[in-house]
Amino acid sequence: MASSPCGNSNFDSGLEIKTRSVEQTLVPLVSQITTLINHKDRPKKSERTLAAIHRVGQAVSVAVGRFVAVGEAIASENQELKDEMGQACFEARRAGDAIAQLTDVGSAMQPQTDGRVTVFSDRTGMVKAARLLLSSVTKVLVLADRIVIKQIITSRNKVLVTLDKLERVSTFQEFVQIFSQFGNEMVEFAHLTGDRQNDLKDDKKKARMAAARAVLEKCTMMLLTASKTCLRHPDCESARINKDAVFHRMRCALEQVIEIVTEARSCGENKVLPTSIYNSIKDFKGSVECLRENLHSSTPQIMASQLETLVERTEDFTDSPYTSHEQRQAILSVCQLARQDTQQLVHAWIEVQQSVHAKEATEELEVAILKTCQSISDLRRELHKVAVGRASDLLKAHGEHLPLRALKAAGAEGNLEAVAEYSRTLTEQKEQLVETCRLLCHVSGTEPLEITCIHAEETFHVIGPQIISAAQTLALHPSSKIAKENLEVFCEAWDSQLCDMALLLKEINDVFEGRRGDKRPYLSLPRPGKHSTNLKTAKAVKLDAEEQTSMAKLGLELRLLSSDVDSEVEKWEEQEHDIVRQSQSLASMAYNMYLFTRGEGLLKTTLDLFHQAEVLSEEGLQLCSSLRTFSSQLVDEEKSVVITETEKLVVLCQQLQMGAKTPVQGKTATFQKVDSSIQTTRNIMTVVLSLLPIMNKLNKKYKSERTSLSSLQDWGERPDASTPVKEEGALSSKNTNGFGVKSLEQHMAGLNLLESK
Repeated sequence: MASSPCGNSNFDSGLEIKTRSVEQTLVPLVSQITTLINHKDRPKKSERTLAAIHRVGQAVSVAVGRFVAVGEAIASENQELKDEMGQACFEARRAGDAIAQLTDVGSAMQPQTDGRVTVFSDRTGMVKAARLLLSSVTKVLVLADRIVIKQIITSRNKVLVTLDKLERVSTFQEFVQIFSQFGNEMVEFAHLTGDRQNDLKDDKKKARMAAARAVLEKCTMMLLTASKTCLRHPDCESARINKDAVFHRMRCALEQVIEIVTEARSCGENKVLPTSIYNSIKDFKGSVECLRENLHSSTPQIMASQLETLVERTEDFTDSPYTSHEQRQAILSVCQLARQDTQQLVHAWIEVQQSVHAKEATEELEVAILKTCQSISDLRRELHKVAVGRASDLLKAHGEHLPLRALKAAGAEGNLEAVAEYSRTLTEQKEQLVETCRLLCHVSGTEPLEITCIHAEETFHVIGPQIISAAQTLALHPSSKIAKENLEVFCEAWDSQLCDMALLLKEINDVFEGRRGDKRPYLSLPRPGKHSTNLKTAKAVKLDAEEQTSMAKLGLELRLLSSDVDSEVEKWEEQEHDIVRQSQSLASMAYNMYLFTRGEGLLKTTLDLFHQAEVLSEEGLQLCSSLRTFSSQLVDEEKSVVITETEKLVVLCQQLQMGAKTPVQGKTATFQKVDSSIQTTRNIMTVVLSLLPIMNKLNKKYKSERTSLSSLQDWGERPDASTPVKEEGALSSKNTNGFGVKSLEQHMAGLNLLESK
């Protein structure tokens, strides 16, 4: 609440602002009221000063009147909030009228001793009116926010009802009809929850919402093929198990969304998640460093207990069968060193409390504090190296998807024995990935990334068995096109989660190295075959060692540019701005292209690289669109600069897009295409890097102007928060909040082919 303009308990301690939209709506009001309260109380007031105070006061009153009218309209449409909203609107109107009266100071020529009460003669009255206004306006906004929550709950309930119907269908015709309705309801739910996710102030809630929405996105596609398979093969037990798991997971994700928006807690949520090693290290170091300020801030027993708890948690690393002997010994050695340094610290701590030679004892304590903190930092570094190293190795090893390919082949051949054998291999891979996600959670560095690690762990844990049941179904019905399609969808979900894990790994590395926090939106890499039909027949090849060497310099430039763009983006105050989001996306994809030049990451072949280049060009063109929209509010000179750079960016993106789509034959031509794609990407990132500081400066400038009087007057013109957006454009826009909306609509469009499969 400290960051909130109305967080002061003097206003209303019962109100907590949980969304950015409410907070940002209050900013201009707070600014104007602060101006009125903090005016310079000079003996002589100029005509200009009096006129300005009068103008601001009247503007506040008029804006409050419009705002209250909207609030009263919301109250009339929502009977359950009518009394509360009516009272808040009444108080806001009364406070607005009081401010108008107090700022009616007349002219400089008018005698100030005519007995009228004004802001100059009754400063206390002005403060009281301001507090009442802020409290009541905040209450109106918070009550209006309940309408948004109600919309999400209503939308969820519709989805659940249709989900129940889908689960019980017995014919294809009935399924097609109900799934069409389900798809439309999911699109609506996607947009509502996406807007809510972006609006939340709490980063942990945002991360949990993102995880739940990711489950819904992937499960919507799985539900379609799993249900079709079950309808085609109604007596198949593995098909039923596969379908039931999807429906169960969707219901859990829907419930999690509602828990987040309503702040309810289910029985499963009541259990506290185990503290990560990173948080234990942070707490321990905090206790150690507090001794500089207060020798009695802790006790030796508490500190020793903290350290032992921390060391105990490292057993997740040392007890793992996948941890090498050398890694295990290194962790144990650092833990032992931390124990020794802590013992020396306790000794110095007791010494400084008892010693008569205070100066020498204090110096010894400072040295002990530094040594203890250093050994704990060494432990964190060692654990980070083990977790990240294992994750990188696993991603490399699993990038070829050998068990998945083998399962598909065995299933298509109807070979149940081979399916069982490769299922065991996949299960082992799943266990490795689950444990690695658990280790990454320990070293993630931020709570939102911890939540993302937990989501990744759960996803691998669930999808592994689903792939196996889908493969068993195909093996039992090897000629079934729908069973084959179903297995393909689950394998794509596995591949998608590996891509997400690679990005998560980069996030964790960035936090560890201090390059970035957790503000970057979570993105998914493109999957082969999903973005370009022109490349489907192209031959995928890998770069050899010599080619990778020649690419090294270009790749390094790409990495530096990616990091520089990330640094520039972090300087923006509005982290949800389209320009910020799109620039971060470009930096992320450019970084993956850099990893390709090193033979690392999930872009394994040239075909993967060209897919990535094509998607990067599309994102770049979307950034150009955002830049043009922004430039429309600029004056001539500023506009000229932005438009010139934007046109350069358009040309480069189109060049990259055309190059990525152009088919080539032969090793030399392929290498030249790789070289050209990376060079063009480098040039794109160079232009983006030059634009970001300019756009940030202009955005701050125009944002400052927007928070003037006109911002207040806009309140009355805002659409009713209780009215859902019904325009088609809202669903077909480029807003990324809708999860899998385009893919979902494509699946729905193809439902007329259902019977033929």
